[in-house]
Amino acid sequence: MSRNMTLSQATFGTDGLLRKTLMVLAGTLLIAMAAKVSVPLWPSPMSLQTLAILSVGFAFGSRMGAVTLLAYLAQGWAGLPVFTPTTAIGPAAFAGPTAGFLIGFVGMAWLAGFAAERGLARGVVTTGLSALVISALLYLPGLAWPMAVAGALGVEAGWVGLPAASVWAGFVAPFLIGDAIKAVLAALIVTGAWKALARR
Repeated sequence: MSRNMTLSQATFGTDGLLRKTLMVLAGTLLIAMAAKVSVPLWPSPMSLQTLAILSVGFAFGSRMGAVTLLAYLAQGWAGLPVFTPTTAIGPAAFAGPTAGFLIGFVGMAWLAGFAAERGLARGVVTTGLSALVISALLYLPGLAWPMAVAGALGVEAGWVGLPAASVWAGFVAPFLIGDAIKAVLAALIVTGAWKALARR
């Protein structure tokens, strides 16, 4: 089994438009369900949305992971209730305070898939480290939106153009513990799936 093969390729093969379509639909369903799960955690409850996104990226590869997230965002744009309960429904979600994170989800899945294609999502340590780095990179578009991009595009709201300290306190600090936990969980899920596949 090639080290550059993704989990989905090793399990289902690589051919077939129907197969790929079903994978995308299954991926968006998984992410939508995970977005609705709220785990009590200090200092902020933890959604499992990014855990599902990392898992989809690691399993599907870069292109299929990105396509799955584009389909997920399209579902949200169309008004389907696929985002977290605190996120607006429909196009309004893409003008709200978390819009940068929503767009960043595509890059998150792509990067996780890229890591998998480079053989970095087989062991617990390398998968966990990859997941941590990718989770940290999600903050780049996530924070650029409220700090600069939203204001430049004419969005007016109380969260637009906040100073760095306020953005850190509201958009980063409450979620760091959850991100670390989800990176570890993603590593355990993906490596566990590889081990189960090897025993078949």
